[in-house]
Amino acid sequence: MDGLRGLTADDPQWIGDYRLLSRLGSGGMGRVYLARSEGGRTVAVKLVKAELAAEEEFRDRFRAEVAAARRVGGRWTAPVLDADTEAAVPWVATGYIAGPTLSEVVGSYSRAGSYGPLPEDSLRRLAYGLSCALRDIHGVGLVHRDLKPSNVLLTIDGPRVIDFGIARALDAVGEQTQTRAGTVLGSPSFMSPEQVTGQRVAPASDVFCVGSVLAYAATGRQPFGNPASGVHAVMFKIAQEEPDVAAVPDGIRALILDCLAKDPAARPTPEELAERLGPVPGGPSAPPWLPAELIARLGQHAVLLLDTDTPPGGQPPTVLTTKTLPSPAPPPPTPAERRRRRRWLPLAATAVVAAATAAAAVPLLSGGADADDSASDIPARYVGTWSGPVLRDGTPTGQQRRFVITHGTVGEVVANSTSLGATYECRSDGKLVSVTRHDGHPALRLDTKVVRSVPAGRCSALGEHTLEEGGAGTLTWAAAGRTATLHRVAPADATVPAGFVGTWRRPNDDGYGSQQLTVEQAPAGSTVLSTVVVGRAGRCTAHADLYAAEGGKLTVGPSVVDRAAPGCTPSSTSVLSLAADGTLHREFLGDDKQPRGYSRVK
Repeated sequence: MDGLRGLTADDPQWIGDYRLLSRLGSGGMGRVYLARSEGGRTVAVKLVKAELAAEEEFRDRFRAEVAAARRVGGRWTAPVLDADTEAAVPWVATGYIAGPTLSEVVGSYSRAGSYGPLPEDSLRRLAYGLSCALRDIHGVGLVHRDLKPSNVLLTIDGPRVIDFGIARALDAVGEQTQTRAGTVLGSPSFMSPEQVTGQRVAPASDVFCVGSVLAYAATGRQPFGNPASGVHAVMFKIAQEEPDVAAVPDGIRALILDCLAKDPAARPTPEELAERLGPVPGGPSAPPWLPAELIARLGQHAVLLLDTDTPPGGQPPTVLTTKTLPSPAPPPPTPAERRRRRRWLPLAATAVVAAATAAAAVPLLSGGADADDSASDIPARYVGTWSGPVLRDGTPTGQQRRFVITHGTVGEVVANSTSLGATYECRSDGKLVSVTRHDGHPALRLDTKVVRSVPAGRCSALGEHTLEEGGAGTLTWAAAGRTATLHRVAPADATVPAGFVGTWRRPNDDGYGSQQLTVEQAPAGSTVLSTVVVGRAGRCTAHADLYAAEGGKLTVGPSVVDRAAPGCTPSSTSVLSLAADGTLHREFLGDDKQPRGYSRVK
């Protein structure tokens, strides 16, 4: 309930037979509203975006997924209450859960939670509830695909999993009408290896996500790092590296590690997880599963729910569709009205808290108000990694531009930009200024700040950047007279192929000493190349970062000298390739050095 926001002139006042009370959030699929039925039941209604509704592939799969979601029942999830998948703008209604999300409670690297990491007893109950929820979801042929802390709500008698069965409908649009390399569905820190590598997603993928969610709930940190370190870095760790679970309590660490097995076949099933955790006590006599502070907060949620008025606005429409009424949004209640209503709260709140998981605890398919991207101003079609050559006044410059765009709102940093030239590399953070151009046309306008310059002092901000949709699934970038057509970069194009990894060496031209390169497996934007030059003047070391791995070649930025020696100078941007004879070829884009060949050492 912390995320309730008033209705605006753009919001309908009725959806189907449900009177809207306030807006809960919005995301890649549509808007979510708190509403009440004519009988007084509080529900959550998701209204699909009009552009998605126009896609027949989306509508077909949405229809099928909602039908399957209606069959999901059990203690840890509950059926969809109502839906109209044939309306001009489809919608789905579920009961509203008066409880906080796991992400609200635990917090993150950028925002403190209301409590923090959960104790071990609560973690075991959480794990049991998530396992049982997945058992019910998988039992009707669904895969959640986006299990994350903001899709787990906490109620008095256990967790509730929400937003199941909808991600696949969005996937239909990505496959059929927005086909492009690198489109993945999910939240980067809580994806499975299958998701980050673009493989088929099966029920075992959800089990991996349970492991990540539990590790987060135990420590307050994502086990593979947070997106602030770079989306590709997180995805690389998920696919290739071991999770950080050192701070997880001993009693549940082994279970989490089993869930986080890289091989889907090695992970336990939800049924096996539930059996390992054993049945948990339930009913009125069961001890609380959450700390006392959180139980008290659930009561506050119930009070806020009672304190939400049903605004005036006539009778419901007779057809199950949306209708915007001409009357303005109602004014907030006066202090006297609030006092009259609050006189009944001590008694009523007790009843609501006791019934929080009976009458109101059913899944909200949209996620809670604190969902990772629920309040994002960035359209989903912009999110991802993009790259392309830069033009100036229509003439190629030889420079490259890359953007990594994430969800966020106006005023937040939503993009990281890299500009690569023959002799420099500049990285900037982009803060979202607006989602339209000055003429009102849809576009992202960013205000950038340089965060890394190679060489030092070389880079400066270009002022406002504009990104808008181009043709054939591209983005068009413009800033300070420069433009670029950006193409989406697949995850595989951001990591180093195995054939490059290892140590390579060549003798110095004067026959004394050698030059040694070590290529490491790393995502774009990370150090991938280490150089050691030993010569008559001494020992020189340097490193360089990966810009791109595509077309069988690695593009590496200009080097940074770590340990200098007489005559040791940074090298320009270079391109590495593997020759037919098994040697490594390095070509420099600047005019400082001639091409070089290296033989593998190990």
